This record gives sequence, C-alpha cells and structure tokens, in this order.
Amino acid sequence: MADRYFTFELVAFTSDNYDYVGMRATGSGVGDFALIGPGWSGDLPKGVRRTANAPTPWVLVVGRTLVEGEEDLPAVHALQQQYRLTPLHLFGEEGAKLPERRDVPVPVDPAEDPLGPWKTLNAVLAENPLPKHHDVLLRQFAEIGIGPGLDVEAQPEPVKEGLIRAAATAVPMLEQQLLSGQWAEQINGWRYPSPQIGHYGDDFLRRAAEQSLVDIAINDPEEAVYLAAFTDGAGETLTTGRYELRFDAGTLPPVDAFWSLTAYDEDRNLIPNPINRYSVGDRTRGLVRDDDGGLTLYLQPDSPGPEREPNWLPTPQQGIWYVALRMYLPRPEVIDARWHCPPINRVG
Repeated sequence: MADRYFTFELVAFTSDNYDYVGMRATGSGVGDFALIGPGWSGDLPKGVRRTANAPTPWVLVVGRTLVEGEEDLPAVHALQQQYRLTPLHLFGEEGAKLPERRDVPVPVDPAEDPLGPWKTLNAVLAENPLPKHHDVLLRQFAEIGIGPGLDVEAQPEPVKEGLIRAAATAVPMLEQQLLSGQWAEQINGWRYPSPQIGHYGDDFLRRAAEQSLVDIAINDPEEAVYLAAFTDGAGETLTTGRYELRFDAGTLPPVDAFWSLTAYDEDRNLIPNPINRYSVGDRTRGLVRDDDGGLTLYLQPDSPGPEREPNWLPTPQQGIWYVALRMYLPRPEVIDARWHCPPINRVG
C-alpha cells in the first residue's frame, strides 16, 4: 500500500471495536490476517497473522482506502481488487470458488410488522449470545418475550402494545441523547468525544446513541477522531446564513493521514449543491491561504465569489445543519483535546 492510508476496522456485533488491520495497526505491507471467532482454537497456515478473538460470532469489517482525487480511482480500484475474504478451509487453494452469499436472517421491516425490531433482536441474540454477566438482564427480558429465539407474538396484547411503543420511542430518545452533547467535552462549540468511544461496553445508552445511531461503528481515537459542531462560537444553532471557520497559520488539524470537514442537514444527509462539493480538507485542490498563511473556510448556501470558492463548503438554503471534522491518524494533542479547533463564527 506504500504510503497510502488504509484501514480495516474490526467491530463486534455490539458495535464495540476489537481490533484493526491497516497502516497504523499492522503496517502497509502485504499480509494475510485471520479473523477469529470466540472460542476458536486451532493452527493457522504459515504466514497468517492472528487478529484478536472476536467477542461475538458476527462481526462487521469497515474498510477505508484513501482516494486522492478522481484520477486516483483506477489505482485505488486495482488495490481494492486485491482485498480478499476467504474461508479458512479454502485458504491457499488456487482458483477456489468462494460462496456468493451467506444465509443470514433478514431484519423484519417495522413498516410491515411493528414488532419487527424485537423479532429481529431475538433472532440475532440466538446467534450472538450475550456475555455471562448479562444473565440477570436476560431473565428479566424473557418475561416479556425478549431473548434468544423467544416469540414476542406469544405475549399478551398489553405486552405487545408496550413493546411497540418502546420501539417507536427508542430512536428519538437516542437522538436526544446525541444532540444533548452530554457525551462530549465542548470546546469552542465543538464536541470532543470521550476517550472510551468505540469501547462503551455495558454503557448501553452511549453505545447505542454515539456509536450505533451515528455510524453503526466508531473508530478508536488512535485511528480517527471526529469532532461535531451543532452551534457556532456564540453558542447559537447553525442555521441559514454565512459562517467562517478560520485556522491561524500553523494551527491546522494535526494529523498523520488526513482531515476533512463535512456538512450535513438536520436529517444527517449530505447537502445537494451546484458544485457537487460535500467536504473540504487537506486533499481539496486549490485551497487559497490568507495573506498571513492562515486558512479561512466559508460555510454558506451561496458561493462566496470566484476567488473564495475553492474554500467554500456549501450549507442548506434553509434549515439547521451541522458539521463533522474528521481527523485520521490524529496526533496525541487531538486525542487528549489539547488541540482546540477554532469556533465557527457567523458573519452574515
């Protein structure tokens, strides 16, 4: 992979990370790495490196490969063609035909069945047993039909109605937790994540809101730190208007890979815009520095003018929005919040 940033984040079914393969964790050279389930023991083929034993039978592999621009896509695609997931019993076999799909349960659509979330949960709990110390919780949940292989349809109507209400109110509750900012240290309007992010364990509320709700999985801080800003430097909600984010000379995000700033609307979607730009960062071509060597980014619905347009991050014409500053391979001063991102200031 030479000096190209890449990573494979290995995530347990709980959304907690348990290991990494990539530039930071295992280096940039060619390699074979074994993904190992809980309780597995055996011998690996020569040259295959172990990753940590997964705590759950199901895992998520989140792969990222840095692309420098559209002309870089063929080179990246060629590298991606060399990524392989191979069952151990077929490893090393020349021309081995891999299975095209796995027979896994399909989540029950809540729009078709309001008890769907609980039926899906029961199915996946049967294949991903909870740790022993959750036995007390499982005994309590079993009384209302929640648990490995249980049937919520067999519950009395009042219980089923309560479960439907609980499923309907859960996501708004998690969104409230996320927007509250209670989970973060706030500096200049930016929310700095907890050092425990990616490993919340039995802190169920934070694990669900700050990991699963946002991105399904969140990187360890050593791999990447994401800052979020919902307000400007004066503490006011980001909304329709013109804003600036200025980095003084020598104060850009300190990273060993890359950084980017992305804007989202209130539904957490990217924002359509006439120049098809959805982020700015150290890979954005043509950024214009200030006369003193600083960098000013313009966050607004309309172009700030031809000379400033390279530094423009489009925001919605109407409504509230927020931004995420992503820093990959952040330096220690980012991880421990000694580096303070400057505030976003409203200018019109």
